[in-house]
Amino acid sequence: MATPRRSFMQSHQSWTDDLPLCQMCGVGTAPNCVYSADGKGTQSHPNEDGHLRFRGEDGCFLYGVFNGYDGSRVANFASQCLTAELLLGQLNSNHTDNDVRRILTQAFDVVEKSYFETIDDALAEKANLSNYVLPHNENVSFLQLSPQNQKMQERLKELEQEVSGGSTAVVALILNNKLYIANVGTNRALLCKSSSDGQNQVLQIGRPHSTDNEDELQRLAALGVDSARVRQAGQIAGQSSTRRLGDYRVKFNYNEIDLLSAAKSRPIIAEPEIHGSQSLDNVTGFLLLMSEGLINALESAHGPEQANQEIVAMVAAELAQQTSLEAVAQSVVERIKRLHHDVYVSGRQRAAYCSRHEDMTLLIRTLNYSLDDAALTPTQGGRIYPVSVPYSNSQSTSKTSVTLSLVMPSQSTLTNGTNTASTLEEGTPTPGQSPTATLQSTNTQTQSSSSSSGDGSLFRQRGSQAAQPDETGRVPPYVDFSQFYRLWGSDHSDGQSTQGGLGPQ
Repeated sequence: MATPRRSFMQSHQSWTDDLPLCQMCGVGTAPNCVYSADGKGTQSHPNEDGHLRFRGEDGCFLYGVFNGYDGSRVANFASQCLTAELLLGQLNSNHTDNDVRRILTQAFDVVEKSYFETIDDALAEKANLSNYVLPHNENVSFLQLSPQNQKMQERLKELEQEVSGGSTAVVALILNNKLYIANVGTNRALLCKSSSDGQNQVLQIGRPHSTDNEDELQRLAALGVDSARVRQAGQIAGQSSTRRLGDYRVKFNYNEIDLLSAAKSRPIIAEPEIHGSQSLDNVTGFLLLMSEGLINALESAHGPEQANQEIVAMVAAELAQQTSLEAVAQSVVERIKRLHHDVYVSGRQRAAYCSRHEDMTLLIRTLNYSLDDAALTPTQGGRIYPVSVPYSNSQSTSKTSVTLSLVMPSQSTLTNGTNTASTLEEGTPTPGQSPTATLQSTNTQTQSSSSSSGDGSLFRQRGSQAAQPDETGRVPPYVDFSQFYRLWGSDHSDGQSTQGGLGPQ
């Protein structure tokens, strides 16, 4: 037996204790859930996600969301070790884009190697015990084994729990007001911003490293792996990701995995794909980092076609109502959780995809937003920036739009205000039918974007005079109801005038 080892998490407890948390972001979380036939949910395992949100020196900010599996060890380790590798003096304002990319890549490499160093003894003990334990025989029960073999079997199970597991990661670094995204696996980063030409964009930065990513399949094929089999299987050792942190099975024992047995070198890697830099000068909007569990829950409930636009609309709606970014993030997570549950109990077409969901994490980092003045209304000089979002209800298959308003101060600094309509209904868009939203998707190899410049734009500018009260103290209407009045009048042949109860007085 190996000598007792110091817990790696205990040995690193003080790494990030003295770093200040960033106050310009909020995090929402929800644990995994499995539904029973009556719709009641139970948690099947402890929450395995992790995150980080720190403010460093020299205008440096670091954020990350980690999707752990088979335990939270790797996610927790990575969130602490990565912070120590990036925010303890390694980065400064003099670094070029190439310097930053190199430092990010090196940090992920150190995290991977450092983690495996913490389980070296356990892996060695596991390999040693495996030589003495009798091969598994289905005809022999555990109680029929000798006491010595029973103890070794129990110890092997303990060691397997100690060394198993891995994590995916999406990390955002802001330095010199430039954004860098480093991704390993299947989490997602969205940047929502209002561009200088008046268009508003929702950018998905990078693509997931999954078994349906053509670039990743080509990378695996170059190593001798049958990419067609990988695509068909959809998973490698229980996960859809082709890049991961930790997971010794696919790093050291990949030749024992059927899909990977032909690989000439390690096929599942922890090398991040880095995007950026992207300047944040004069950018108004927000950055979203999401775990795979959050993405999958929304896409399971509503389909993948409008998932990015839906979550951006939810965030915009909550920013218009909440005074805390923590409350905004948690409200969005709870909303997605409820959507997922309601689709399951509805028995509708997509209910079969919603019998369970994994842990969910959402991190929101605002860019030139301020939530200090929650009481700001259009009559106080703010500007209205409507958001056109998908809308449907369970009684109708027709699709329309509902306008959510963000109230902007005249100084061009974004703040929150009141919203003029309800948020998304829980109804499910018909597959293949696009809701009436003006955000149109354009995919590229490194990022997909959705942009809008019409009535559905996220931050459409409207003249501040439209919100000013007239000489009577009334605010001019935002919507022209003339056509409604005419139609109403034509339907009332008794000659009743709209002046009696409808229309402007």
